[in-house]
Amino acid sequence: MGQPVAFFEITSTAPEKVRAFYTGLFGWSAEPDPAMDGYAMVDTGAGPDAIGGGIGPSQAPGDTGVKIYVRVDDLEKELARAGELGAPTLAPPMDLPEGYGRIAVVADPDGNPVGLWA
Repeated sequence: MGQPVAFFEITSTAPEKVRAFYTGLFGWSAEPDPAMDGYAMVDTGAGPDAIGGGIGPSQAPGDTGVKIYVRVDDLEKELARAGELGAPTLAPPMDLPEGYGRIAVVADPDGNPVGLWA
């Protein structure tokens, strides 16, 4: 059985502008949370089974863009498998706040970031 896409993230050096674009284009809601440095959880309005997302400020040079997070059962195992496939680790495993699990980010062969979420 395959692993589902579980979350999307859009980061930008101009998050207000990007947030206005996506909410205006698709009718999403995304209110920035000051407690999360202006990161906004996205409600696409597509119902309870829709994939959730976030829009927020860039955290490091070169990290702007759109990335997907794929749900995995064992973060360390999948991170190791990604490494065996030649994927460098862009962000090592880290805990998400409020018990939302753990994530890591690798790069695909073209350098696109791909999040792993357990």
